[in-house]
Amino acid sequence: MSSSFSRDAPAERGIQHEASRLNGYTGVTMILGYHVIFGAYGFWLPNDPRGSWSDFVGAWELFRYGPATKTSETRSLAHQPHDIAARLAAKEALKYPAVEFTGIQARAVGRGFATYAKKSGLVIRACTILPEHVHLVIDRFRLKAEQVVIQLKGAATQRLLDEGLHPFGHIRRRNGRPPKCWARGGWIVYLETDEDLWRAIPYVEENPPKEDKPRQEWRFVTSPPI
Repeated sequence: MSSSFSRDAPAERGIQHEASRLNGYTGVTMILGYHVIFGAYGFWLPNDPRGSWSDFVGAWELFRYGPATKTSETRSLAHQPHDIAARLAAKEALKYPAVEFTGIQARAVGRGFATYAKKSGLVIRACTILPEHVHLVIDRFRLKAEQVVIQLKGAATQRLLDEGLHPFGHIRRRNGRPPKCWARGGWIVYLETDEDLWRAIPYVEENPPKEDKPRQEWRFVTSPPI
């Protein structure tokens, strides 16, 4: 079964760069950590009308506006005019409303991350929880990065339920649980060097201002040694 996670090797010229999907990391360099990104339900749609020449758009600022659609074009189409109405209509066709976390819900998500980090020993170097997606920088861990993301989603979901803040808490499926409030999979960037780490941390921390929101501070975040 194919993974729904996209993976990107660290870039020498910056965190993000044009990248192709990897079946797995096969390099010999020691991985220090990961920059992981995952979305709320409805954030990534499988039929976005734009495309790229790779399996996904490498630059996050472009990728976040829609997952890539496979194309044979040899130039970036990320800024190509496209039918915005069609993309929004696809979002409307979701089984449930697309999730946008409120500030209070984001706080509960953070508390879930804190619980998991304390229980498991996971070291989190940076965290930003935005209405539609999450950025984290984490140290290398005993679990694969994909598994850590799953665990973090689970911990955040449980905390949302405990606080009565789950976006779909009023809905129950046959198993008695509400629908998932997270999009499937995520995006993982490998951090091989101290330079990669120190680029990733401010990149994550500076995401809220890009959306006209204040920078976030979380007690469970551990700054790396200087």
